[in-house]
Amino acid sequence: MTEVLFNGHAGRLEGRYHQSDKPGAPIALILHPHPQYGGTMNNKVVYTLFSCFQNLGFSVLRFNFRSVGRSQGEFEDGPGELSDATVALDWLQSVNPEARQCWIAGYSFGAWIGLQLLMRRPDINNFIAVSPPANEKDFSFLAPCPTSGLVIQGGIDEIVNPASVASLAKKLNQQRNVDVDFALIEEGDHMYNNHLVDLYKVAGNYIIGAMQRKAPTKKRRGRRKKVEMEQDNLLIENASDDFEDEEMDNDAEFDSDDATLDDEDEK
Repeated sequence: MTEVLFNGHAGRLEGRYHQSDKPGAPIALILHPHPQYGGTMNNKVVYTLFSCFQNLGFSVLRFNFRSVGRSQGEFEDGPGELSDATVALDWLQSVNPEARQCWIAGYSFGAWIGLQLLMRRPDINNFIAVSPPANEKDFSFLAPCPTSGLVIQGGIDEIVNPASVASLAKKLNQQRNVDVDFALIEEGDHMYNNHLVDLYKVAGNYIIGAMQRKAPTKKRRGRRKKVEMEQDNLLIENASDDFEDEEMDNDAEFDSDDATLDDEDEK
């Protein structure tokens, strides 16, 4: 994993980047929760999503919005952060010009920003929205939702109302030409304490299924893809080996290069 710095419209933005060793690997951008409630790119949910994409062969970037960590600028509650996400995606695509797929994933406030970015970038092929704040933010801009995706929600979330998220997912799934899956982690709270493994598996299995549906149909290549997908499924099933220790200790470090993941983000 590499520390990266790139220029945003309000100054320097700080990120962490993993480059896949697979030619033409897909790319993913991960967006963190509310900056004013402790949200950073080192949040444990963000890192779980980052690791999932990384382990499935993606080149993946997570970064701090303006005013967070070493990123410059001031918080703008939407417009500025959307600008940051746009710049981050441009940077990610510039270093992966042959990428065959482009994904966006966001958590809470980051999900709201990510879905706005989705509406502006037809080059994004799929999305994952974790705990999108449907009870607080306006998602009417998703009319229509331009691509398929996955919405994940905790059943005992004390910040984002699960019923409002389920309603949003249902509404999106009624639109033509897109399939928006909804996954409820019944015992998950807003921070998915003790349920990061579940989050990892739900996201990973969705990514595998979506990539498999988009895989080429030639017989020889299809057989090769099947073997790769079987290996990926094994990786997802063994996810608990990677995350069970961190879930036992909320102050555990997911990455020795990052600060301890004790962000008390609430949005």
